[in-house]
Amino acid sequence: MRHRKGYKKLGRPTEHRLLMLRGMATALFEHGKVETTVARAKELSRFADKIITWAKQANKDETKRLTRIRKILGTLTKKDVAWKVIHHIAPKFENRNGGYTKVLKFRRRVGDQAETAVVLLTGLTPEEVKNMGKENNIAQVENTENV
Repeated sequence: MRHRKGYKKLGRPTEHRLLMLRGMATALFEHGKVETTVARAKELSRFADKIITWAKQANKDETKRLTRIRKILGTLTKKDVAWKVIHHIAPKFENRNGGYTKVLKFRRRVGDQAETAVVLLTGLTPEEVKNMGKENNIAQVENTENV
């Protein structure tokens, strides 16, 4: 029996599992959605919710700010995606307590018939997530052209 076990092992050693979750979380925050197997999707949902919670704590509590930012930067594999989570995604969930991601069962994969699912950020479309943070980059480029 698996009573009171904290996570699914997903058939991988700890280091590989954590690297896989870090990469999938980075892709989720970068592109707005990830398609994977149902078991991985459920674990990714839990992992991504924790990262958004850390980002909310960094934005809300000044005493925890530096610690949470370092934790997020150490967890996600791309620095620009980490800042996107802190400055753009977390403020969208300011009034929400948990449930930042949703897992939608999608189809059976061709080849091995594994059940696949799509992980999305709740209340945000993938297009919105992709374009978050790009407004600032465009403004910076326009300001440098005027100089």
